[in-house]
Formats: sequence, C-alpha cells, structure tokens
Amino acid sequence: QVQLVESGGGMVQPGGSLRLSCAASGSIFSIYDMGWYRQAPGKQRELVAGITTGGSTNYADSVKGRFTISRDNAKNTVYLQMNDLKPEDTDVYYCYAIGDSRYWGQGTQVTVSS
Repeated sequence: QVQLVESGGGMVQPGGSLRLSCAASGSIFSIYDMGWYRQAPGKQRELVAGITTGGSTNYADSVKGRFTISRDNAKNTVYLQMNDLKPEDTDVYYCYAIGDSRYWGQGTQVTVSS
C-alpha cells in the first residue's frame, strides 16, 4: 500500500502562483510514475502532468509553459509549480502514484479568483 498526502492548495488571484506537494509513504519501492490530475464537479478527471522515476515529464496542453512538475526521489515527493494561474485552473487537484497499483491522494482545492 502507498499513502499520498497533498499540501499547498488554496486561493489565489489570476496571474498568481501556487506550489502543490505530494509526499508518498508506505510501499514506495514499487512506485514508478507520479503526477497530478484535476477534476471539477460533474466533469471527468483530467491529467495535468506526470513524471517518471527517470524524470521524463508530460503535460496537458492547457498548462504547458505555466506548470512545472518535479520530483525528489530521496523524499518520495512530487511537486507541481503552477504559475500564471487562470480562473479555468480552478479544480480539485489529485496526486497519483503508479506502482503495484494506482494510488490517489485525498485532493486539494485550488481556486483562482479575483
């Protein structure tokens, strides 16, 4: 089993920045991919960004150039630096980890509003 604990969500004005963190514990030796999805009420969960153990990354087109995903393997933590935030980035953000199974964090709310 893997446990994921997220932090860093909150409210910010358009154009502002936030950094999300997700710390993994438990059977962390099994983890290879980590990343973030987001989901608004009534909508499907969508991939925001992912990163492999080796550092390869992928991003949703809507966040390219604004969001950066990074990973500290020594701390078993993945980060999502979000810059130039827009109102349409408002969502609940979920950390995920893929190992012997797919694991999810509890979600953290990001609200972008003036």
